[in-house]
Amino acid sequence: MKKTAKVKPAFATMPKGYEDLCKIFLPRPIHDKGAYENVVEIADIFAGFEDSMSDDQADYFELLCDLIASYEESEAEADSETSPLETLKFLLEENGMSGADLSKILGASRLLGPMILRGDRKITASHAAALGKRFKVSPAVFIDEPSKSA
Repeated sequence: MKKTAKVKPAFATMPKGYEDLCKIFLPRPIHDKGAYENVVEIADIFAGFEDSMSDDQADYFELLCDLIASYEESEAEADSETSPLETLKFLLEENGMSGADLSKILGASRLLGPMILRGDRKITASHAAALGKRFKVSPAVFIDEPSKSA
């Protein structure tokens, strides 16, 4: 018996209305790899057709992309063994910034940035929020999680 390959739907066959798109695939938060692959498969149908999409299709595609990005970010954070301070130092270096620039981002004394970089001061939640906004990443990457005891 010959196996038939699963045919991927083409963009042209996708509904134009949001409700009808949701009948084909209802977007939901992604909690595992299988759900992630399903969302990516649907998003791939729309990728590259942004100029041809109806407003509803564009909204639907944007939601799928947001779900994918959110899942990928949470997976990257879970996999990351980089400390918040190492992440901060990397981002500063990549952007050609110094401890004084860090102080400016935090809106604090010019001494605070260098103190954080030396490890003399911790990154607070408000610091993390300012850094997340400046570097366009989740503030969570700058928060030190307490060690889990066994």
